[in-house]
Amino acid sequence: MTDGTPSASVFLDRGSYRQRRFRDLARVVPVLGAVLIVMPLLWPRSGPEAATTGQALTYLFSIWLGLICLAFWVSRRVVEAPPDQAAAVATAAGSGGDADDR
Repeated sequence: MTDGTPSASVFLDRGSYRQRRFRDLARVVPVLGAVLIVMPLLWPRSGPEAATTGQALTYLFSIWLGLICLAFWVSRRVVEAPPDQAAAVATAAGSGGDADDR
């Protein structure tokens, strides 16, 4: 089955793979934040298990601070593409139109 020629690797470069995963995480952070921020709406409002206003505010500000830290960490891990590569991607995507096209 093999003819002796080296086969191309089916796996992505480790750096490229990690960059894609960090970009995916950057897309998920706002959705995660929205879900976590609306969680107090599901808490019981009356009875012995009801959360107090202070507990709800502590929760919200903790989530807010955690999201800020997570967004900062992710933004530091995502590396911008070099300008020549970014231009090639934009052109391939069809968003690199010139003024002469009008």
